[in-house]
Amino acid sequence: MPAPPANPHPMDYAPLYLKKNEDRRLRAGHVWVFSNEVDTGRSPLTAFAPGQAVRVLAAGGRPLGTGYVNPRSLISARLVSTDPSAPYSPALLHERLRAALLLRERFFAGPYYRLAHAESDGLPGLIVDRYGEILVAQINTAGMERMRTHIIDGLRELVRPAGVLLRNDGAGRALEGLPNEIEVAHGEIPETVTITENGCRFKVPLRQGQKTGWFYDHRANRARLPDYVKGRRVLDVFSYLGGWGVQAAAAGAAQVHCVEASAAAAEFIRDNAILNNVDARLTVEVEEAFTALKKLRESSQRFDVVILDPPAFARRRKDLRQGMEAYQRLNTLAMQVLNDDGIVISASCSSHVTAADFRNVVRQAGLKAQCSLQILEQGHQAPDHPVHPAIPETEYLKTLFLHVSPG
Repeated sequence: MPAPPANPHPMDYAPLYLKKNEDRRLRAGHVWVFSNEVDTGRSPLTAFAPGQAVRVLAAGGRPLGTGYVNPRSLISARLVSTDPSAPYSPALLHERLRAALLLRERFFAGPYYRLAHAESDGLPGLIVDRYGEILVAQINTAGMERMRTHIIDGLRELVRPAGVLLRNDGAGRALEGLPNEIEVAHGEIPETVTITENGCRFKVPLRQGQKTGWFYDHRANRARLPDYVKGRRVLDVFSYLGGWGVQAAAAGAAQVHCVEASAAAAEFIRDNAILNNVDARLTVEVEEAFTALKKLRESSQRFDVVILDPPAFARRRKDLRQGMEAYQRLNTLAMQVLNDDGIVISASCSSHVTAADFRNVVRQAGLKAQCSLQILEQGHQAPDHPVHPAIPETEYLKTLFLHVSPG
């Protein structure tokens, strides 16, 4: 895909007109334009190239801002700036990346964090995670794909990384008509890096790991573990690389049992346990989560704390009902392998599941398991995953710290 012309004036951008009254969400602060909101009589979507810079206009001609368009996507346009005179340019991207970096440096002493969080940092379609001297980025939209070279140049100037890896293999690229690929964009990329989180060290795979390798979003929630696990027997389900389980052991858990379906990820759990000198108190079972929980229930295994951090069960809105049923089954099984007066730490990363929905489905699980529940804390995504107040989709992570007792 060709790079955009150098610094075109916004008035030279093609206009994208919205239908009457379809500008309300944008005026409230959202940045997405859906294809059915576009006045295709005045601005036919087929006339635009994927990723082309546009001026977004209300039906009456009022300028709403600048952004980019993709006629192939349900989200047909994304605002980058509400200033109609601000060009969608390399300079604007560089300014947003710099602001994002300064915000992270305010909160984190070490260079281990999400550096850019898409719409929440004014960079729709761009994710960048930092692993010390290595950056891993995902470019998920055609508009950001057009800026690929400028993104890499901006990151190199700001952070001076030893390497930049593009993990452009997410499901969102297919929706944008983009190919999936993993590419070294700069320098050299090791197979693994070692990060520090909450005083623990973790070896993380970059090319073969999930998404961008590590899930920094739960950092603050995992920091709460010492209050819940000391001296306890802990079950960590969907353990991935051991972020929860290893930190639970490091926080003083008497014994931790990790369940992970991927044999490759399970090896990283074992390595990370050794790296933190907790391998004597940590075991790993390679098994599908629901199957493992059922086997533990049938063999009368009981734990003091159960941690549930599954992948998104409702990735699309049409999957919401099925996803809610999965959350209920999972939490019910967890409560059925819990000792009296136990703790369940239960998370959902499905953006289509609201905090109220999640509390309700966990409540239903408690009823089914014949348990009485108390919500002790409600966790959130860490500050390197900021929430855009006008974009509900950016508030995706919910974590409940539950006290569970017999009903």
